[in-house]
Amino acid sequence: MRTWQLERRKRTRHLIELGGLVLKAGIVDLTYDNRATILGALLCIAAKLQSHEGEHARDLWSAKGKQAFDAERMKKKKGQRT
Repeated sequence: MRTWQLERRKRTRHLIELGGLVLKAGIVDLTYDNRATILGALLCIAAKLQSHEGEHARDLWSAKGKQAFDAERMKKKKGQRT
């Protein structure tokens, strides 16, 4: 397979994973799948990260995301036991 094809597949997978995060967070349902609203929210996130509060926001959001992933992992483990 050619290099450009591998890079394209890698990029496609990355974009799909990012879309999955949007779904996992409930953003699609909460915005009624309105792309303008989702983009507006993402632009607000980007602005916050570029502000003087960016590092604090990044740390806070990272911790919250890790908690959500951990909770999901624990839920799956409990489901496998029953």
